[in-house]
Amino acid sequence: METGTSQREDHQQQAAARRRKELLEAADRVVLRDGPEASMNAIAAEAGITKPILYRHFGDKGGLYRALGVRHTDALLASLRNALDAPAPDRRGRVAATLDTYLAAIEARPQVYRFLMHPADRNQQQEQEQGFDVGHHSAPLLRRMGDELAKVIADRVELGPGGEEVARIWGHGIVGMMHAAGDWWLRERPCSRDRLVQHLTDLLWGRLALVDDRIGAPGF
Repeated sequence: METGTSQREDHQQQAAARRRKELLEAADRVVLRDGPEASMNAIAAEAGITKPILYRHFGDKGGLYRALGVRHTDALLASLRNALDAPAPDRRGRVAATLDTYLAAIEARPQVYRFLMHPADRNQQQEQEQGFDVGHHSAPLLRRMGDELAKVIADRVELGPGGEEVARIWGHGIVGMMHAAGDWWLRERPCSRDRLVQHLTDLLWGRLALVDDRIGAPGF
């Protein structure tokens, strides 16, 4: 009896996970079309369900936002790790490739980026009244990226005494720089992506150019 119950529970969990994935894919399609204007009504319609069913899976727009944020942050972090691990002529080239990977990602899907990082102006007051604060939800995404980059730096670069603290400062500082510069660039397009990467790499190229890789680490 217990085995049968366990199998049913596993089946139900798998079905719920598949349904959740389908709903997130529907939400992605709406976000790609509408950007920050994407609404729960539109997402429910795209998925062929009613809004109460959507709420049943995610609770509210904040819950859906967090799920989409994790989905896209996971994908972006995987791309950044690939850039860090890809063959490069030197460390500067690897830094430039990593910066370019981030900027290419937000350039390729600007509506998704704007949905995750910016409220829709005409809905901002309404969303605040519903308890949905984009800044409150986007900050954890940036912190997660900063934590991930800090770990990569600490694992790969020999920073000496106090190195863990330095790595955390560098990780969050680099993510903050990428986010601020990328946000401005995506809005105004004052230069090519290549030029932006070049200038940001120049800005980073201080102490990072001088420190050694950790012995036995894959290099940075």
